[in-house]
Amino acid sequence: MSRGTIEDAALEAEIGRLPALSLLELRTRWKTLFGHSAPKSLRRNFLARAVAYQMQVEAYGGLSVAIKRRLREIADAVRNRDATAALGSNRIKPGTQMIRQWQNTTHKVTALNEGFEWDGRTYKSLSAVANAITGTNWNGYAFFGIKRAPSSNKNAAGPRRNTLDAVPDAEAAPVSPLKTKTGNRRA
Repeated sequence: MSRGTIEDAALEAEIGRLPALSLLELRTRWKTLFGHSAPKSLRRNFLARAVAYQMQVEAYGGLSVAIKRRLREIADAVRNRDATAALGSNRIKPGTQMIRQWQNTTHKVTALNEGFEWDGRTYKSLSAVANAITGTNWNGYAFFGIKRAPSSNKNAAGPRRNTLDAVPDAEAAPVSPLKTKTGNRRA
């Protein structure tokens, strides 16, 4: 077993023991981890969860600065009852028109303040519009080819490097269709 795995197992075991601790023991752990006394109003279950979270933060690191900033923005927007600010930049702005061809018919959808308009009717979501057009469940963003804002996580920001990029003179070979044997298979 590697050192990291042993440390992970020890942390997991310690977190597993937290629910069995007394209220006084949990408050002591809180003070050690956070540097101040726990609020009197916190219940035992919440104390155990908060202590477990803080133990993980110390072991693995916490939220990024960007995520903390965005959470503060959302909290401020909710406090000020500003729903549009809480939604963020992933929201499609009212007036935006999306055009999609489906089965030789061109469909035009317009984003509204409260939903989407298509074919003279208003829908709550793009997925509902896609369902009305196709008769099957679709993710509305996928159906209309809308790309969402990339994640701040650099590993989730996009596709990996193409293997052809590594070999300068390589050409893409055509892919042959997958051949399967369907002989005596049972469903």
